[in-house]
Amino acid sequence: MNCSLNAEGIRLCQNVLHEKEPFQRTGEMCAAIYVLSTVTGYVLTSALLLKCPSLLHRRKRETFRSRHISHRGGAGENLENTMAAFRHAVKVGTDMLELDCHLTKDEQVVVSHDSHLKRATGISAYISQLTYAELPPYLCKLDVTFQKECFCEGGEDKRIPLLKDVFEAFPKTPVNIDIKVNNDTLIKKVSELVMQYDREHLTVWGNANNLIVQKCYKENPRIPILFSLKRVLLLVGLFYTGLLPFVPLKEQFLEIPMPSIMTKLKDPARMPRSQRLITWLADTLLMRKALFDHLTARGIQVYVWVLNDEEDFKRAFDLGATGVMTDYPTKLKEFMDKQITKST
Repeated sequence: MNCSLNAEGIRLCQNVLHEKEPFQRTGEMCAAIYVLSTVTGYVLTSALLLKCPSLLHRRKRETFRSRHISHRGGAGENLENTMAAFRHAVKVGTDMLELDCHLTKDEQVVVSHDSHLKRATGISAYISQLTYAELPPYLCKLDVTFQKECFCEGGEDKRIPLLKDVFEAFPKTPVNIDIKVNNDTLIKKVSELVMQYDREHLTVWGNANNLIVQKCYKENPRIPILFSLKRVLLLVGLFYTGLLPFVPLKEQFLEIPMPSIMTKLKDPARMPRSQRLITWLADTLLMRKALFDHLTARGIQVYVWVLNDEEDFKRAFDLGATGVMTDYPTKLKEFMDKQITKST
């Protein structure tokens, strides 16, 4: 009797299990369909907003647009960051002057790339250790950082200028200011000069250091800011995960290098394999037309630096870059004029 009851119980359990299997399979299928539809909806929405960001974001107001940007005033044609370089670039027809700022001991805002004067003047001292009157002149011959084995020999103008000199000389020319050191006084004084010369609509400032950019924005949110390195990395991460179209951005300018130019600055045969791989990967991730087009549609200008030959000029513009930063303003202007002639 017990044996027959046990056998009957086993059969009942098996029947129940067989009856549950279809329901279990149905539940799993519903879950899979839900996940698939959710992912598909996310991908399609992200793709739509990537192409049409105005559906979610108000386009940033552009007070100027720059295609031709002179790096340090055009460091390949005149001594970098001098008034002679800036005058030449403006005469050529540049849309923007890019320069670097430091603070002297007597709190004067000067235009210079290096904090230490050895490379540019031969004097072993920091700008912050000297008053403006004590600053030495530039050397007659300076290296061009982004051109392999190239030097620029200057004329009579070897003076390190004040930022106010640039503002006074070029009241209608946009200026791109790299705040080179994390100095609250420097940031405050640059902001005061920008306001004094009514240039909030003609200036962009920042640095690769995210803390400096945050301080700039806090000091004067009316002056457009650049993406810091940290924010560039975040931007790339958002782009490749599809989240970028959903995220608001306070920056108005993206300035990024074209990593492939490293192979022109260094002998590729002597570059370690790991460095060549990193250069290739960085170039592949950063130089994306879809990214540039999306940012441009949101009113964020994209500048690629520092390009010094026609091949790189063409690649940057073909990818949708708003502008190109160069050490050779004449060469870039001639290239742009030729492109206009071809299109007509």
